[in-house]
Amino acid sequence: MGDKTDKQGELLQGTLDLLILKTLTRGPKHGYAIVEWIQQTSESILRVEEGALYPALHRLELKGWLSSDWGVSENKRRAKYYALTPSGLHALESATESFNRLTGAVQRILQTA
Repeated sequence: MGDKTDKQGELLQGTLDLLILKTLTRGPKHGYAIVEWIQQTSESILRVEEGALYPALHRLELKGWLSSDWGVSENKRRAKYYALTPSGLHALESATESFNRLTGAVQRILQTA
């Protein structure tokens, strides 16, 4: 899931939760599939490490934003699949709005002379 030691793909605090929730709007996925989708969609700019992913999934599940169930992955291995709950969808909408306000403010600052 990436062994890069530079900071290029480092995420702002809280962004990982947002990305996980967004990923799961496409349907249930196991951990590695979540990581792959984020990396592919970001054109390999964002890399999510296992050490960050699984605690985030557990935290989101404890908040009731994700549900999980065991299944079999594409390569015939047992995997835990995560799905977005209705409260998770609401949290995604709220977090997206907040993130867009934040990034808009940062853009305005960066564009000033």
